Order: sequence, then C-alpha cells, then structure tokens
Amino acid sequence: MNKDELRKAFEIIDSELKKSGISRREAFKLAGLGSAALLTGGTQASASTAAKASEAKGKILIIGGGLAGISTAARLVNTLSDPDITIVEPNPKSVSYQPGTTLVASGIYKSKDELLFETKDYLPNGVTFIKDKAVDFNPEANKVTLASGDVLSYDFLIVAAGVTLDFAAIKGLEEIGDAYSAGDASKILKVFGDSGVTSVYNIDSSAHMWEQTQKFIQKAKDGQKVKGVFTAPNTPIKCGGAPKKVMYLTNARLNEAKARANAELTLYDNNDKLFSVKEFADAIEKQFIARDMKWNFQHNLVEVDIAKKVAIFNKFWEEEGAYDKDLEEYDIVKKSQNIEVPFDFLHITPPQKAPDEIGKSEIGSEKGWIPVNKETLQHVKYKNVFALGDIAAVPLGKTGGTVRKQYKVLVENLIAVMEGKELTARFDGYTVCPVLTDIGKVMLAEFDWTSKPTPIIPLDPTQERWIWWILKVYILKPMTMYGMLSGRA
Repeated sequence: MNKDELRKAFEIIDSELKKSGISRREAFKLAGLGSAALLTGGTQASASTAAKASEAKGKILIIGGGLAGISTAARLVNTLSDPDITIVEPNPKSVSYQPGTTLVASGIYKSKDELLFETKDYLPNGVTFIKDKAVDFNPEANKVTLASGDVLSYDFLIVAAGVTLDFAAIKGLEEIGDAYSAGDASKILKVFGDSGVTSVYNIDSSAHMWEQTQKFIQKAKDGQKVKGVFTAPNTPIKCGGAPKKVMYLTNARLNEAKARANAELTLYDNNDKLFSVKEFADAIEKQFIARDMKWNFQHNLVEVDIAKKVAIFNKFWEEEGAYDKDLEEYDIVKKSQNIEVPFDFLHITPPQKAPDEIGKSEIGSEKGWIPVNKETLQHVKYKNVFALGDIAAVPLGKTGGTVRKQYKVLVENLIAVMEGKELTARFDGYTVCPVLTDIGKVMLAEFDWTSKPTPIIPLDPTQERWIWWILKVYILKPMTMYGMLSGRA
C-alpha cells in the first residue's frame, strides 16, 4: 500500500468517524492503536506507552516465532534492562500476516507474497533465534529438547507455537497429515489438485483457493448449476469467522460475475449457531437470508471423496427417548447418521489441535492445549511457564486481535514472577473478528468474557461498514507488521 492509498483510506475513515462525532486520533486512542505511528502521524516512541524498565534477570525461552512469539519477545526487550531471550522456531518465514489469507483467496490481495516475510527481519535486537523444533519438554528440570538433539535450559518458558491443521482426521485426506498455516503446502496441493477442494487455512493453499474459486465462478457463468459447500469442524479453530468469510466473498465474486443465480452456497457447521455471540449470530443470519446463503448446524465433515466430489458429514441430533415416571421427564437419546453432499467447490476448515509434541507433553493437557489461567496466562501447574495465542487453553479468540491484548498481559505477569511479585495483569477475553461480508463491507465483531458486543469505537457493531473494510484491507497489516511486532501496538 503506497502513501496515496493510505492517505485516501484515512480520509474515508475520518469522514465516517466525523458522523459519530469523534476524531481519528480519539478513535484510535479508544482502540489502543496509538502506538503504531503510521496511524496517527506521530513517532512510535511518543505514541506508545513507555514501559517501565525492569532489572529482573532470567533466561527466557520462547517456543514459536510467529506473531505471538515475536511480539512477546519485542515487548520483553523493550521492558527488561538486560534481556536474555531465545526463540526456537523451525520456519524461517514464521512471521506472516495470516489474516490476509481470506484476501488472497478472494483475489483482493494479488499474491501470497504479500503475506510472507523473513523472520530475521523482525527479530528484536539481542534475541537469539534457533532454527529448530522443540520435541520434548521437561518442566521439572526446566529443559526443552530440540529435534537436533540439543537440550536447552530456561528459567522461564513461553509457549507460542500456534496450532496444527489436522487434515488427517478427515478420511480421504490422510495423506496430508499435519500441516501448518505458514509452511509447506505441497501435500495439501497434491491431494486437492484441480478438484474444487480448497482451504484458506494455509497461505499457499489460499492462493490455490483463488484459482479454484475462479473456475467455480466460470462454471456458473457458463450456465452450469453448481454447488459450493463450506465447512466448520468439531474442534476449536483459529479465526472462527473464516469459514463464513470465504463464503461471503465467494458470494460477492459470483455477484460480480452475474452468475450468482446458478450457484448454491451452503455452510455445514458442527456448531449450533452462526456465531458465539447472539447479537452477531442474529446479524449474520439476516445477512445469510438476504444473500440466499444456506446453512446446516450439527454437521461435522468426516470424509471427502475427491474423485466423486462428495463430502460426507456426520449429522447429529437429540431425540426424546423413554419417559421416566420417577423424574417425570423423557430420556434424551443422541443420534447421528452420515450424509453425502455433492459439491463442485468445497472449502474445508480442517480440525485443529496443538502440535502433538507439545499438547501431549508434560506441559500439555488431556485435550492437548496448554492449560493456563485464562486471565493471567500462567500455566496452571508450572508457575514459570506461560502460553498465549492459538495454543493456549483460553475459552475465547484464536485471533491476532486476541494476541494483541494477551502478549502485554503475559509480559507484565512474567516480569512480576521474575521480580517475585503478585500477578496483577488480567486478560479480559477481548476478541476481535473482522467478518468480511462483501467486497467493501465488514462487520467488526468485538467481544469478551461477557459474550456481549464490546465495541471500542462507538458505532453499531452489528452493521456492515465500508470503514471497517478500509481497516481490514489496508490498516491492520501495517499495524501488525510495524506495531505489534515491535512490541508497542
């Protein structure tokens, strides 16, 4: 994005905010975005809240060099007077702008290269980077073993390793195995081929998705009656709005091509609602109805027959069973059956889990995620271990917007532990999900532990707005790359 485009984007933002009686500076102050100098025109130093320097000492090991890991390291560097920080990360391009995959998959960003960066270019000064993978954890001895066989000791451990895309859990996709959002997609692309099967959850496969989307649209434009199927699995996922975002944007591109009448678009969701917050769920339902987009709840994708272009879902429900005279109520019987759904275009949101070497380790849990106090982000058993981002067992929000709040809480609490003080910082569950509902329209869903809308800027959060499109497409990426990754935004 060049300076002229950025200036024009701000002019639109200023115009929209003026209608609500607030300035851009006031709005970004409310949103806590003042630390990104490019948003306000000030210097990064003056815009940020100066962190109080700490003399605390200790060897800090961070597992994971993505957005969460690098941002946390940067803030520690900004806060500690003499930091000793090591990051372990196998991917030299682990720093990526993953929220942009929906924009690549819909042809708004022209290349996947807009999302990929060299991690070394964002590594904070003085931080040691080890290109390797952590494969074994011994929290009793404060040691981590790497794939190379090297053993690292630590005083404090931060886990920010993200999630694994568990394609192997779906029959017919076992060959893919485990995959990652920013990583090798060769197996994904080999299995998907030119079948119309896609996924926005990997950067390379998001580019493949745009290719498949265009072919799907062309079929509809040529007069064929086509079916687009979109899935959401039975596990927590990063960016819970993504399965709907790609459906919205496919709908928009079909409308652009004047081919929408020939396409049926249906979401098959394991959940029983369109969004976890009622107000946003109600708004999405109205939007779906207005766009003639269909949905089915309590359907989990269990198999894909790529050759036959059929998706198999486990449909499940409850029925009344026998009547219990003593309790004066009916037993509840759980039932299920597999159903076959033909498709011309299939977007798969894969089941997701913590990497096995972490989730099944001593610092993991029965469900695989890293068990932390949801407010302090401190491990429930090991007090010198913290976790944040997608891998943490926190009830809400596996999004970049969540990390932007979490990493500040984590750093403050980690330093408190290093200094022998009480943990006072609290994560309030804040989550933000820009739901792209059309080309040029976004509903900005913000909420916290209350499961109620918590808009930071006083605009009706259930309304689709052009201003949030500008924020999503033009502002969030530089704010992330130059704000969060500096540890200041």
